[in-house]
Amino acid sequence: MSHKAGYVNIVGSPNVGKSTLMNAMLGEKLSIITSKAQTTRHRILGFINEASYQIVFSDTPGVVNPAYKLHEQMNAFVLTALRDADVLLVVTDIFEDEMNYEPIFEKIKKLKVPILVLINKIDLSDQQRVGEKISLWQNKLPQAEIIPISALHKFHLKEVYNRIVELLPEGPPFFPKDEMTDKPMRFFVSEIIREKIFLHYKKEIPYSCEVVVESYKEEKNIVRIRAEIMVARESQKAILIGQRGGKLKYVGMDSRKDIEAFIGKKVFLETYVKVDKDWRDKDNRLKHYGYQ
Repeated sequence: MSHKAGYVNIVGSPNVGKSTLMNAMLGEKLSIITSKAQTTRHRILGFINEASYQIVFSDTPGVVNPAYKLHEQMNAFVLTALRDADVLLVVTDIFEDEMNYEPIFEKIKKLKVPILVLINKIDLSDQQRVGEKISLWQNKLPQAEIIPISALHKFHLKEVYNRIVELLPEGPPFFPKDEMTDKPMRFFVSEIIREKIFLHYKKEIPYSCEVVVESYKEEKNIVRIRAEIMVARESQKAILIGQRGGKLKYVGMDSRKDIEAFIGKKVFLETYVKVDKDWRDKDNRLKHYGYQ
């Protein structure tokens, strides 16, 4: 029996539900999710392995008009995803009429691979508006198949999944069949902490933070983790820590619970805050944090 394998890459504007879709497809929370835009910064791969096929799902950052070099690198992850896609999932939602960054959409229009446009959040709309959005995206991407979905409520996701399997090219698996992602455990620990920062802080603070897991030590009954939270300015450090360290304590407590659930083991988590001045606009720092 022949085997299928392919990269199924998810692209779209910020906050349209790409990470929710990825996690729903995988049945695991690999990509962090918040109500704030630009939560995802990296390209994250997750695998579905069956006897006759391997799907390599790829979540990408929301495409943005670059304000920092960090944004340029986030867009670069998306461009890489366009180049190696075997099937492209363009996620939009019921509120959006055009992709957030037109130059990337122009590249999508020229692709020769199968494209599925997924109109997300239809649970927040009515049938007439859904029909209007289907017509709009059919005009914008005539070569694409348009499927209305609700990633949150898993509406029509089985239809999407089955169509993906049909469209996969024949070939051997790209990754060992017993793996579910290409990222190490340290990456997911840092992402969980970063998610909690998004949930606990407002305005610019979450966007100025980068989390680095400096130490990850597995012992018999516990995992000891030391994580450093980098901020771009000294004033942000004080806000992040809070009065008598109270704000940072809550971030640590919430993070520890989710990390324990993710790795299935008791965790001792230490968090520290450091200033890495203007790191979002420095090539050497972006490379250090894995953006190049």
